[in-house]
Amino acid sequence: MNTATIILTVIQLIVSLSVIAIVLFQSGKSAGLSGAIGGVADSFMAKNKAKSVDAKLAKMTKYIGLAFVVLTLVLNILA
Repeated sequence: MNTATIILTVIQLIVSLSVIAIVLFQSGKSAGLSGAIGGVADSFMAKNKAKSVDAKLAKMTKYIGLAFVVLTLVLNILA
């Protein structure tokens, strides 16, 4: 293994652990049928949804997940 592969593997390990942590920090979306019936209460909360912690965690999950996929492809090419 050359130095670049080792460094990228360590970075991928850190990224994968951060993906796991961010997914665990997110709240569950278990509204189900009660969410469809009581959807009127969510209209007030939808105004500030983009600024909530869950929205920020969801955005971070997308970016870090993309970084994980790119690192996986790069390591696959190098190997």
